[in-house]
Amino acid sequence: MKILVTGGAGYIGSHVVKALGLEGHDLLVYDNLSTGHEWAVMYGTLVKGDLADRVLLEKVFREFRPDAVINFAASIQVEESVRRPLAYYGNNTVGTLNLLDVMVRTGVRCLVHSSTAAVYGIPEAVPVSETAPLAPINPYGSSKAMVERILADLSLAEDFRYVAIRYFNVAGADVACRLGQAYREPTHLITRALKTAHGRYGRLQVFGTDYPTADGTCIRDYIHVDDLSAAHVLAFNYLAEGGASEVVNCGYGHGFSVREVIEAAKHVTGIDFSVEETGRRPGDPPALIADSSRLRTLLKWEPQYDDLDFIIRTAWEWELTLKRRESCAA
Repeated sequence: MKILVTGGAGYIGSHVVKALGLEGHDLLVYDNLSTGHEWAVMYGTLVKGDLADRVLLEKVFREFRPDAVINFAASIQVEESVRRPLAYYGNNTVGTLNLLDVMVRTGVRCLVHSSTAAVYGIPEAVPVSETAPLAPINPYGSSKAMVERILADLSLAEDFRYVAIRYFNVAGADVACRLGQAYREPTHLITRALKTAHGRYGRLQVFGTDYPTADGTCIRDYIHVDDLSAAHVLAFNYLAEGGASEVVNCGYGHGFSVREVIEAAKHVTGIDFSVEETGRRPGDPPALIADSSRLRTLLKWEPQYDDLDFIIRTAWEWELTLKRRESCAA
């Protein structure tokens, strides 16, 4: 089938493009390359464009005529969203609104949408299920929660079906070491830890050690990017077979603290890098762990890489690959 993937040159998007390409789908990747990379698009055709450019977006839709859309185009940094809320509402909410308008006007009725566990804010109970109240505590989460409300309203008003996947903490790299995180200034804990181990940063900062958790640091549910990619393929197949609109969590159902992740990174790399403990960042909840039973039951999702050391090992192999690329380019 013909699938248009927005943000498909980025970290998660490129892994999903890989998975869809391996299944033989006809793909068009629409990405402004603000955080993505042309080399990361392993399958399909890349068009450089922004969701704010409605003229180009509609032109691409009318020429490619996709059967469905998978949307990854968004800004994702919690701390930055607190500093630049208008940018996040503009890119994440208004940008997706532009996408949905073009989809409706060109007759495209199926969407797999990238959402986030940040819509829950500080949940009353963990693991958190999809029925928990949406109470985001930062503009990033709020921008995504607004999109989910738009999707729900649209599906009631139009012949339009979607699956919104609420991600928990995505990490790791392609098991064949062809793709991985390549942000210019990464904020993800595992990537920052590994770059510190590799010498790019002098020390790794730990933001907050006074949270109401066992060791005082935040707890997150870390999921391998290829397991998350598999969930997107299953969601697309579900919609292609006529499935109704759904919202699902995607995580493993257990979490690790910041300190536990750091110890695992030191174990995998064999490097005892420097760590600095500092104050909390704004917008960080103490713990986020997924109840993914709906995803497992509805879409028959069976994760393959639920192992923190394995996740970190694939990310470390990717970091070494990136370093070799940089050395060759220098």
